Amino acid sequence: MNKLTISPSPHVHGGDSVKRNMYGVIIALLPAWATSLWFFGLGALAVTLISVASCVLIEFLIQKFVMKVKTTICDGSAALTGLILAFNMPSNLPWWIIVIGALVAIGVAKMTFGGLGQNIANPAILARVFLLISFPQQMTSWPKPGQLTSYADAATGATPLGLMKEALRDGKSVSEVADLPSTTDLLLGNMGGSLGEVAAIALLIGFVILLVRRIITWHIPVAVLGTIAVLSAIFYLADPSAYPSPLFHLLTGGALLGAIFMATDYVTSPMSHSGMLVYGFGIGLLTFIIRTFGAYPEGMSFAILIMNMLTPLINTYFKPKRFGEVATK
Repeated sequence: MNKLTISPSPHVHGGDSVKRNMYGVIIALLPAWATSLWFFGLGALAVTLISVASCVLIEFLIQKFVMKVKTTICDGSAALTGLILAFNMPSNLPWWIIVIGALVAIGVAKMTFGGLGQNIANPAILARVFLLISFPQQMTSWPKPGQLTSYADAATGATPLGLMKEALRDGKSVSEVADLPSTTDLLLGNMGGSLGEVAAIALLIGFVILLVRRIITWHIPVAVLGTIAVLSAIFYLADPSAYPSPLFHLLTGGALLGAIFMATDYVTSPMSHSGMLVYGFGIGLLTFIIRTFGAYPEGMSFAILIMNMLTPLINTYFKPKRFGEVATK
């Protein structure tokens, strides 16, 4: 009797799965989402629900009636895309723009390439960039915190990065920039901005959760934030009147959200640790260049999208060690 049984790998399962990781990231985002609800109330809730529901529904309809395959909406990937997309939007964004963003994220960036694991760019980031270019006024009208029952009629103001960019463009020094939030407000999230850029401490709590659960490694976030910190420190020390401090760069805009939750996307980031460091360095460098010398006050989404395109090239030159491979001299 032939006792040899042949079966496809993996032969030993470590308990990891797409569903576990997707819902793990969602759990890690909950502290930041709770903070956005605290400061923006009904607007944050409405934007999140519309975004998540739209992404899940669009993926279901495409798989069911266009691709005619088994639906995978229960694996959490569509819901996570919707949540991250919502985190990149102001809390007063009209519902129809949110739906367009979900259609671009799921229908164009994800399902066009075959679904989860085959997309070449982070769906939420591609959708955010598309909306920013297509609807610049609506995507840059930031409600002021504390308007818990307001949605479309919320009073708006500039983000800290926007205030800094405009003041420096007008020839003012950093110390002359008015209405900047304090460091405490930056840490707690008491400032204008998108849902996911106003919760520094909450995002760092999420980072710890991801590391403890081993959903991500430290390489990409540390490389991104470290690069921004070093470059901003160099310019700040050279001329503190013309360039904001490293702490300001790290606590404002999408630095923490992008480095921790968007740049670390499994599909669009490098496979090896060395490749992750190169990838993170590129994101940090591009973000700082766009913030400092570009037309936009923020550059994280553009930087991640560009480095997504370079990930195949990075994987070519920085390959992970093969299982069972013996190092040769």
